[in-house]
Amino acid sequence: MNQDSNHDANNNVDDNFNNSFNSSESLDTLDISASDNIDDEVLDNFYHREQLLSVMMATLDYINEQVKNGLILPYFDDIDTEQWQEKIKALDIYITDEDEGRELNSEARQKNYATNILSYPSDLPVAIIGLMPTLPLGELIICHAVMIREAAEQNKEAVQHISHLLIHGILHLLGFDHELGQAEQDEMERFEIEILAGLNIPNPYF
Repeated sequence: MNQDSNHDANNNVDDNFNNSFNSSESLDTLDISASDNIDDEVLDNFYHREQLLSVMMATLDYINEQVKNGLILPYFDDIDTEQWQEKIKALDIYITDEDEGRELNSEARQKNYATNILSYPSDLPVAIIGLMPTLPLGELIICHAVMIREAAEQNKEAVQHISHLLIHGILHLLGFDHELGQAEQDEMERFEIEILAGLNIPNPYF
């Protein structure tokens, strides 16, 4: 893809993010932080809060529709549908480098390498969530170096790959897990593909 095509692709994604963000009345909250080794330029170039919030809201809007149609959220199956729909959702995202990413992946999964994204569900009892004004989904940790490397290897725009990782991570925070079997993997991938399509982002599995 030439430079002009790359610029057009980024503009299309940005426009779609902005339209989704501007048209939404969601009060969902997103907190983005980073390790000291991630400079402000990286955050400004790759992790605009408005863009990430737009992806978060698109994912939750999609899931809300699925819940209305009977979808069970594995980590929130004890919360009734009305309470799930009414609660404002909160998400934390932390951007880190490869060294810390490796340490965190080793602690969480006993794997001695940095992975693209780690998911830490909130895992709060429903009685506690019922008393809270917001429903905390948990925390996602993105290893920036791995994300950039994967995007280049897969010939993807970085903003598109970040969007996919964010959707993937949120689904993990809700309890979906592609490692449980083929049916679970197919379901999770279908969700991701359909959410990305709504953001005008192509199927990442092609």
